Amino acid sequence: MTLLRVLAADIGGTKTLLQLAEFLPGAVRPQRVLREARYASADHNDIIPLLDDFLRGDTAPLHGVCLAVAGPVQGEAPRQTAQLTNLPWQLDAQRLATHLGAPVVFSNDFEAIGHGIAALRPDELCTLHEAPARSRAPRVVLGAGTGLGVALLIPCADRYEVFPTEAGHIDFGGGDELQDGLLAFLRAEFGHVSWERVVSGPGLVNIYRYLLAHDGASDTTGLLLAPDPAAAIASAADARANAALALFTRLYGAIAGNLALACLARGGVYLAGGIAAKILPHLQQGGFAHSYTDKGRMRPVVEDIPVHVVTNPQIGLLGALLVAARRANSLSNS
Repeated sequence: MTLLRVLAADIGGTKTLLQLAEFLPGAVRPQRVLREARYASADHNDIIPLLDDFLRGDTAPLHGVCLAVAGPVQGEAPRQTAQLTNLPWQLDAQRLATHLGAPVVFSNDFEAIGHGIAALRPDELCTLHEAPARSRAPRVVLGAGTGLGVALLIPCADRYEVFPTEAGHIDFGGGDELQDGLLAFLRAEFGHVSWERVVSGPGLVNIYRYLLAHDGASDTTGLLLAPDPAAAIASAADARANAALALFTRLYGAIAGNLALACLARGGVYLAGGIAAKILPHLQQGGFAHSYTDKGRMRPVVEDIPVHVVTNPQIGLLGALLVAARRANSLSNS
């Protein structure tokens, strides 16, 4: 059986991850990873010099390429374009296909994460809420990072189709008096307050700032002045920082439960993104699960939907590889 040689990229404003792998047709994980590399995105003015450097000396043909991009994707394959949110790169799939001599497809970064769910092994998941997953039922994947990404996974034929959403921008609503105060605090600053304003890296910073204001305190420990304030707050041995992280985990559970209800995700809720795996011990302490199931008359419904944390940090790259392999296989059979 002919192996498919596919190239995948996970492109963000800070870093670009590249991986070249071989797939058996129909497989969900690569048979063999041939090479991989990490580049500082800002060191390059365009993706092509970066790809040329990565593929230098490799003359074997490619069967497919998928670029997972942190930004909106326009059009349908093979005539897609993409604009990176935090990079000046203008990506054109047809231009890249001509340069690489292989079909190129673009995927939103969180859409690629959604595809990667199908390829995960059991040891790449940590269960936060135990319940039997139903086969052929919708799934939802969400992830707090720079923003709050959400994708829906809908069963179709023998696999899941992935639909990216902008559900992170749904209106935030407080679940108790403290959260009502958080909403009022952020509304005074931003006007519209979405869930992304509270469940994301910047969201953790917003929560910490609110608790300071709520208590009439100042940032005496200088956490807000750190190069990465969210990471500093998450790791600080400080009572107010700990309170901010506890509220963050409760809000993470609340939006996860909302999304589980929105699509009746009886196939499971998956937490990906850059934060969940890093704060896993905090997510396991109970605040997340309490808020996840605290849905009034709908509690029995969400109690019947499992929640898992994705612990594979390269799930976006894995999903992009899978997209490239599926497209290459489809084109070879058409």
